Amino acid sequence: MNQKSYASRTLKLASGVRIQDIIEGEGPEAHDGDLVEFNYVCRRANGYFVFSTVDQFSGESNPVILPLDENQMIMGLKEVLTGMRVGGKRRALIPPAVGYVNENLKPIPEEFGPRRSLLSHAQEPLVFEVQVLKILSAPNPSEFK
Repeated sequence: MNQKSYASRTLKLASGVRIQDIIEGEGPEAHDGDLVEFNYVCRRANGYFVFSTVDQFSGESNPVILPLDENQMIMGLKEVLTGMRVGGKRRALIPPAVGYVNENLKPIPEEFGPRRSLLSHAQEPLVFEVQVLKILSAPNPSEFK
């Protein structure tokens, strides 16, 4: 794969989400309703680790598969993933207003400790680093609701 790596300036969206592209990725872009498989690392704005789908020691991952739908995914992360391509990596600062506004929104760890840690920091900005692994275009986005 010939992926272009670059550090771009930070883009600030109307919602307050700040996005920085790290790797562009290849192929079609992710759009509303698409099913996206991705890995992520979540940190507090001060850099403290909260959760990751990639084990830092073994390198094994447990990716998340979610539709780009603000009824199932935190709105800020939906904004980050929209427009990304397979292999693409982004870093984003997500303000609480478009983050975990309720406990039913994903991605959220299943394990009690990491889940509790994430929800205890839901009222502060969170930094997500995401990498898109697959995009499955949704023929009918309503089938994921």
